Amino acid sequence: MDAYDEDSQAPAEPDGSGDLPAPGDPAGAADPADRAGPGDPGGPGDSPPAGPVTAAAAPRTGVAALSPRYQIGAAVALAVVAVTACVHLAMVFLSVAPANTVTKQHGKAIEQWVFPEFEQNWKLFAPNPLQQNIAVQVRAELRTKEGGLFTTGWYDLSARDGADIDGNLVPSHTQQNELRRGWDFFVATHGADNRPIGMRGSLSEQYVRRIVVMRLNREDTIHREGVVRRVQVRSSTTNVQPPAWSQEKISDKPVYRVLPWWTVSADEAAGGVR
Repeated sequence: MDAYDEDSQAPAEPDGSGDLPAPGDPAGAADPADRAGPGDPGGPGDSPPAGPVTAAAAPRTGVAALSPRYQIGAAVALAVVAVTACVHLAMVFLSVAPANTVTKQHGKAIEQWVFPEFEQNWKLFAPNPLQQNIAVQVRAELRTKEGGLFTTGWYDLSARDGADIDGNLVPSHTQQNELRRGWDFFVATHGADNRPIGMRGSLSEQYVRRIVVMRLNREDTIHREGVVRRVQVRSSTTNVQPPAWSQEKISDKPVYRVLPWWTVSADEAAGGVR
C-alpha cells in the first residue's frame, strides 16, 4: 500500500510514445516537429512564413488597362455600335417582312434607311442574266467663272467603271454595283415617260443625281471650267450579239433613254450631298 502511494505521488515518467527519442535517434530529434516530414502536419513545410507575403499584381490588359475616362468612352462607343447594328437589322427585317402595322406606319423611314444601298432581293437564287449592255452617261451645264453657261460633252460613267474593274483582282463594291444598282432602282420606280411611280421614285432620282454629281466633281475639267449648275443623264442600251454559229440576227445600234435636266443644289455642286 505504501509502495502504491509512493508511485501515485511520484512525477509521471514519459512512456515510449512520448517525448523520449526512439532508439537510434539523435538526441536533438526529440521534438516531434523536428521528426515530422515536409508533408506531415506540423512539419517544416506546414509552418506559415515568418513575414508578410506580397504577390506581384498581374498587368492589366485590354479595356481594363485604360484610364477610367477612356473606359467610359470605350463603353459609350461600344453601346453606339451595338444600338446601330440592332437598328439596322430591324430595318432590314421590316423591309422584307410581310406588311404589318409597323411597316404601314413607318414605311417611308424604313425605305429611306434600306434603299438602295441595303436592298435585299432573291436574284442570287433566281438569276436572270442580262442580254444587253447598259451604259449610264451624263453631261453637265456649268456656270463659268466669267458668268456664262457652258454644256459639256457626255461622260460615259459605266465605261469608266468597267475600265477600273478590268484587270483588277479585287474591284470595290462601288465600282461594280453603285452606278448599276442606282440606275436599276431608277428604272424600276419610273415609267417610260421618266415620271416617278410611288414615293420611291423621288428617292431614286436623288440617289442617281448624287452619284453623277460626285463623279463629275472628280473631273479636273469641271473644276477648271466652272461650277455644275444642272446635269442630264441618259442610258445607252446595246444588245449583246449572238455567237457566230447562231442564226439569230439582232440590231447592234444603241438605244438611248434621255432624262430631263436636273438642277443641282449649291451643296451638291460644292461636293456635298443631301
